[in-house]
Amino acid sequence: MPGGRRGPSRQQLSRSALPSLQTLVGGNLGNGAGLRNRSSTSVGLSAPPLSALITPEPVRHSRIPELPLDSSLLFEFLLFLYLLVALFVQYINIYRTVWWYPYSHPAASTSLNFHLMDYHLAIFITVMLARRLVWTIVAEVSQSSGRSLVRYVVLIAARLSLLTMCGWVLCWTLVNLCKNHSVLNLLFLGYPFGVYVPLCCFHQEGGKSQTTPADCDYPADHQQTDLTETPFFRPRDFLFLLRENLREQFSSAPHMPTHTCPPHTHTHTPELIRAEVEELKSDFNRRIKEVLFNSLFSAYYVAFLPLCFVKSTQYYDMRWSCEHLIMVWINAFVMLMSQLLPPSYCDLLHRSAAHLGRWQKLEHGSYSNAPQHVWSESTIWPQGVLVRHSRCLYKAVGPYNVALPSDVSHARFYFLFHKPLRILNLLIWIESSVVLYQLYSLLRSERWNHTLSLGLILFCNYYVLFKLLRDRIVLGKAYSYPVSSNSLGLKSQ
Repeated sequence: MPGGRRGPSRQQLSRSALPSLQTLVGGNLGNGAGLRNRSSTSVGLSAPPLSALITPEPVRHSRIPELPLDSSLLFEFLLFLYLLVALFVQYINIYRTVWWYPYSHPAASTSLNFHLMDYHLAIFITVMLARRLVWTIVAEVSQSSGRSLVRYVVLIAARLSLLTMCGWVLCWTLVNLCKNHSVLNLLFLGYPFGVYVPLCCFHQEGGKSQTTPADCDYPADHQQTDLTETPFFRPRDFLFLLRENLREQFSSAPHMPTHTCPPHTHTHTPELIRAEVEELKSDFNRRIKEVLFNSLFSAYYVAFLPLCFVKSTQYYDMRWSCEHLIMVWINAFVMLMSQLLPPSYCDLLHRSAAHLGRWQKLEHGSYSNAPQHVWSESTIWPQGVLVRHSRCLYKAVGPYNVALPSDVSHARFYFLFHKPLRILNLLIWIESSVVLYQLYSLLRSERWNHTLSLGLILFCNYYVLFKLLRDRIVLGKAYSYPVSSNSLGLKSQ
């Protein structure tokens, strides 16, 4: 009204009447809550930490059912059976004959050229493929041994007899192979082990956490092994290092670590989450290394090694044999991935990734008018907060962020596991592509060995694809189910 008292303008209300976010979260540089105003000067007001004023949204986890998983002994038996079928298929592709010709023009009296096969090589490959099955049988029998002295002695004798028989067969086949083949061919027999020793035995992951979080229940021997490994580790005893790596190679996967959602009021929660992520990264990398080596090992001995011992005067379909090599490697890779990375383990990685969070790096000059904080390792940052770390600006992406902004491994861990079905979807896509391609090849095949090979391999692939699709359907419904307020993920199920 004219002549009356004028109220505050909209600009004055926005600047003085309402408390700003800068006043709320303050500029305590010591605890990582320093801000920048429009003139790019830090505000020196003392205030509580950001996590005390803006509480991050609690991380809610979906509960998944316990899906049936093949035991170690059953899985090794199925894998060994599949590799034997693939080896038989490769021998058919190499030594096939035209046995259906009329008797007036006999090309061969049998379907395969058995006189050209090297039985010592076939036995050697079979024993090498059965190494995991034999060691699993030995481990299962050793774990089921009772306190009876007589039973213990019998088990020890049976284990030694089994290992001695396998060693004797290997030596016998090697001696006969040395008599009939050149040195160059013999070098192909141990090539995978020659690659495994320098790449896996001497490779030690550095930067591991020196303390194991209390919220993760790891085996005691696993903790001691991780504590002794440092970035400056050097192998002192080659035989001891080789024996330990071979023991890990032959033995089954260790017990899966458990994850417990940390309380949001704990002062050391960010450190515990980052330490847990480091442990899970090491365990995941070890499993991936085992999958890659064993899948390549299987494909090498099943599909490649028989080609190295074929006589130069013999003809075989090189394209089909190479295609079979690739298919064996892909199928072995998917089978090992589905066994060593079960749904419960992927859910464990997903829970840790949800607590870890991720930071998005921004360009200089962007968000210049928004509040910017100095990143602190003891602060739980909510979604959308801008922080400065190592002269770079980052934006919190996840609802719960404790990751190191400049650590690429943390960003990679969140990208891989923040969606719990990412790995399972990838395996289904790979296996479905293989099955569809084999069905297409089966429809277009004109040779009897191609039809027989594809028919046998497809039966094995159907079983693997069925298990993957079953897990995908069940887990898809479990993760799509809305999470209730009483299941805040305080304890993993």
